[in-house]
Amino acid sequence: MSYPAMVKICQNFKTNSIQNIPATVQAEIARIKPQERIKPGDSVAITAGSRGIANMATVMAELVSALKKMGAKPFIFPAMGSHGGATGEGQKKILEHYGIKEETMGVPIKSSMEVVHIGTTAEGVPVLLDKNAAQADHIVVVNRVKPHTDFKGDIESGLMKMMAIGMGKQKAADHYHNVFIRLGHFPVLTAVAREILKKCPVAFGLALVENQRDETEIIRAIPANGIEATERDLLRRAKELLPRIPIDTIDLLIVDQMGKDISGTGMDQNVIGRSAIPYHQTPARPKITRIFVRDFTPNSDGNATAIGNADFTTKRLVDKIDLNATYMNAITSSCPEAVRIPPYYDSDRAAIDAALKTIGPIEPEEARIVHIRDTLRLEEMRISTTLLAEAQQIPDLSIVGAPGPMQFDQADNLISDLL
Repeated sequence: MSYPAMVKICQNFKTNSIQNIPATVQAEIARIKPQERIKPGDSVAITAGSRGIANMATVMAELVSALKKMGAKPFIFPAMGSHGGATGEGQKKILEHYGIKEETMGVPIKSSMEVVHIGTTAEGVPVLLDKNAAQADHIVVVNRVKPHTDFKGDIESGLMKMMAIGMGKQKAADHYHNVFIRLGHFPVLTAVAREILKKCPVAFGLALVENQRDETEIIRAIPANGIEATERDLLRRAKELLPRIPIDTIDLLIVDQMGKDISGTGMDQNVIGRSAIPYHQTPARPKITRIFVRDFTPNSDGNATAIGNADFTTKRLVDKIDLNATYMNAITSSCPEAVRIPPYYDSDRAAIDAALKTIGPIEPEEARIVHIRDTLRLEEMRISTTLLAEAQQIPDLSIVGAPGPMQFDQADNLISDLL
């Protein structure tokens, strides 16, 4: 089958990343004076999530250091719902992938799936909390603030969601996702988080915002009583910084890798503009006819949640799927549609050929093709020359090098140089 020639393009993102992460973390914590609340000898539970957040190990180490300087006794606990196969050991293993270990952090990591019931929302939703965190004198909530992949609201993915879904472990995540179908994500998440803030000793939050280059652009320490309002402001900025594919209409999107460390849905639904789940809210653009995802990130640990958003994949990806971890995540989030495995092939060439046969009455060499590394890194990508004239009209976009054919190795797998 003939393919169009491809050319590399670069989006010229204007970013302002933090150059000194340790100093910024220390300064932010000092600014809000948590030592007025946290006393020497107090135990402090620190949340740690399952996402691939830039500089997370550095941020956590500095937070631990700051708390120790106050004389506190911090420990870290996984706050990631059902991830890691919904086991304490599995969640601890996820943290190890990110460099968050007892030996590197210098504090215990208390990983358990046990929860306690600490209250009920006005709508009758039970509020659950990790048992280790419930026994601590204080809780510090750490998370990235970003647009959620499944819904839109003033509060989406961040500290409030971490308090509701992450800190409530698998039991809370399972129950809340079922309630979402009836009440919606935003009302449930905010109601549960507000109850946590009311009933639990949350000392402060540490919010992170990343830019289009997957770099830390904002670090903000927030007293407990300011978390909700501040997160609303940070979410507006995070939406401005969300990287996007600059082409609106695409026949075939080729994605080098999906993964839980890239997005909760493997490929960010805000970027690909689609979801297999009927009640999820996704952008109208881009409009993509077919998506081919080539492989997994190693840190996914076989969790293929939202592989159902792809139309085609490879046998090598399917062979890496851990069905237990994937099904646990899908059932807990009430999204069985998300783990339907699409047609898969022994080679990339075979998958691309199949995809191009399903894009409508368009000759393969005339197809509008975009090739990205993943939905987190969109500074550079390859586009077919059928899109070249359109791309040349897009501000802050550069054409890099000359067009050339897709390159395949001896096994007919695509050779990608995307960063």
